[in-house]
Amino acid sequence: MHQRHLIDRRYCAVLTPMPVGATKLRPASTAHSDNHQSERLHLGTRPDLLALRATMQSSDTGSHRTIPVLLLKTKSTPGDSYQELLSTAHRGATHDLAFEPHFVPVLLHRFDDNGTGRLQGLLERRSIGSSPGCDYGGLIFTSQRAVEAFAQVVQDGRGRDSSWPHLQDVPIYSVGPATTRALRAVVQEPRLQIFGEHTGNGEALAHFMMQHYGEWYRDRPTRPPLLFLVGEQRRDIIARTLMDPSLPAADRIRVDEEVVYGTGVMESFPEDFARMLSATHDAPSRWVVVFSPTGCDSMLRCLGMLDEATGKARHVREDTGTYIATIGPTTRTHLIESFGFEPHVCAETPSPEGVLQGIVEFESRRQQSAG
Repeated sequence: MHQRHLIDRRYCAVLTPMPVGATKLRPASTAHSDNHQSERLHLGTRPDLLALRATMQSSDTGSHRTIPVLLLKTKSTPGDSYQELLSTAHRGATHDLAFEPHFVPVLLHRFDDNGTGRLQGLLERRSIGSSPGCDYGGLIFTSQRAVEAFAQVVQDGRGRDSSWPHLQDVPIYSVGPATTRALRAVVQEPRLQIFGEHTGNGEALAHFMMQHYGEWYRDRPTRPPLLFLVGEQRRDIIARTLMDPSLPAADRIRVDEEVVYGTGVMESFPEDFARMLSATHDAPSRWVVVFSPTGCDSMLRCLGMLDEATGKARHVREDTGTYIATIGPTTRTHLIESFGFEPHVCAETPSPEGVLQGIVEFESRRQQSAG
């Protein structure tokens, strides 16, 4: 059995039922003899987590290993592509790998009324279009949440006229397959013209746009500005690339960012995550997949990897059995720069396939090194 870091329940605690007025956080004992009792307390009476714990205890037999994957995201409906892909067995270096996906929502999103209001005004005035008098010649999306805010504005304006939201003549740029799927669900006749799905990250999308957008408006002496719908937290790689002062003036593209949503950590996340960690404690290995910089501190704290005195990650042995994967370079960079923590895997593409490929390759290397 791999050695585990104890969950620091000073910060990831479950409220223990007590008489009214006497509720308090119950700290976990670090004594070995109290370990199983504290874990039972932490799991409570949740039958799903108790059943998961039993599954983990009996899954490492024969040539078939079940590896829990804790996805720090809200499960998509009606179907989630991560669950669909991870629920099937995959070939490792020496034996099949079976993954058990579990969702632990971490982010709480809210639309920014100021930003969505300005977007609505631009659409109503037809200020995003291909004619020379328009303020913007296209839109950029790198987040499903930005698409949701955009879709809400479009829905609120439905019924104004048959061509609403008047975007049939402009390119819509999307960073990956998930964002593209969300954009394709936005109703407009004719359909939105969406490009860039294959790029996978902001830097690649920026270079693609530089060429594609330039060709789209090749008859203009300068490229019209692009409107980038963003959240409160984002990287500036797209704007820096397209507005690089070293580029010829005719090739530079102005990018205006409009914040249309904000992000926070759900109050229930530390408790929910700690419960899932307890439920999967006996698994020989497990993965935590992080999708956003928001909540990284809570994740590291719950895993016992955060030094409260320094705010940096503690040095953690490689063989603890808990491994971290990030959806892409933004979250990886945040973990490194903010906490000094290098995740074990960074997906090459921000997709279920990219995450799975990174995990399978890592697990295969572990199998081979273990002999």
